[in-house]
Amino acid sequence: MVSVGPADTPVPGQRRRAPGEEPAPEEPGREPSFLDLERLEARARDLLDAPVFDYYAGGAENETTLAEATPAWRSWRLRPRILRGGSGGQLATELLGVAVRTPIGVAPWAYQAMAHPDGELATARGAVAAGALMTVSTSATHSLEEVAAEAAGSPAWFQLYRLHSAAHTDDLARRAGDAGYRALVLTVDLPLLGRRRRDLGHDFALPAGLRLANHPPSDERPALRDTATPTWTFDDIIRFGDLSGLPVVVKGVLRGDDAARCVQAGASAVWVSTHGGRQVDPAVSSAQALPEVVEAVDVEVYADGGIRSGSDVLTALALGASAVFVGRPTIWGLATGGAQGAAGVLTGLTEELAHTMALCGLDDVRSVPRDTVTPAR
Repeated sequence: MVSVGPADTPVPGQRRRAPGEEPAPEEPGREPSFLDLERLEARARDLLDAPVFDYYAGGAENETTLAEATPAWRSWRLRPRILRGGSGGQLATELLGVAVRTPIGVAPWAYQAMAHPDGELATARGAVAAGALMTVSTSATHSLEEVAAEAAGSPAWFQLYRLHSAAHTDDLARRAGDAGYRALVLTVDLPLLGRRRRDLGHDFALPAGLRLANHPPSDERPALRDTATPTWTFDDIIRFGDLSGLPVVVKGVLRGDDAARCVQAGASAVWVSTHGGRQVDPAVSSAQALPEVVEAVDVEVYADGGIRSGSDVLTALALGASAVFVGRPTIWGLATGGAQGAAGVLTGLTEELAHTMALCGLDDVRSVPRDTVTPAR
């Protein structure tokens, strides 16, 4: 990755070629020296079986929410400051009082062993290497305790789904607290599964033998679509906090009034998310929903959904997010390079963020002014 460093760091277009030196020939398959997420996704597509790739890549219904996610961040324009001395140097921050080296974290994603044999363990190693916070899915292929141990060098949160019986879900919350997770992330935008047409077209099914490490034993587990689960309410926010002993983050919030009710009910933070465009479609994008949610609450707000560059991250920070989370880019890194690939994505986005901040005269991710962005006209 290209780092944002001293003035003598070689920069394309600024390096002086030595007398007689010829340009390096293009080599098929040679890795670019910068983060190229489109190329990374294309490589992942080549490596993964089509049904698995589409499971990760696809959205719900007509995929309008999925398609609009990244353009929504690009519908804002940066307003650089000049002569301020900003270096983009302060990338470390705190999330719920816990220090991280970057405001870019790993969003929860299910069944990561389909992308790489080490699954969530490799992602955890990548997050530790990048100094990023990882959110671990209920639908992981390694147990929450195993992933917590692998992520011991960096803070991790556990994401709780409403998938199983009340007793099993309560037990997961308790185990998350015991395993050392730093927060419990309630995913509340999945009262039932979205209609994901790519999965339906493939008649997608999880591979035989795939480990569902946080699910009940297979001899006790009916098909997930037939699992009777209780309906969660705002009262469950404080209840799960008490069960786990952890601060609760509510993920899947797209409205200011819902965000305010979550905080009144005991949420320590809220997470603006469209579930990767895999639930309601068409839904308001995270970039559009974020300002309203930030305005409605006085707690930390996070965002995900279509963030693909350092400038996207900076836009989210300017709109009031304390941190952002990425899902699919991390999966593509995992699929193509294991732990090193996941770390490369997180580090590359962080370097892009630092570079863009320096160009905009900013030096601290914890205090990006709102007027750093304006709607495109």
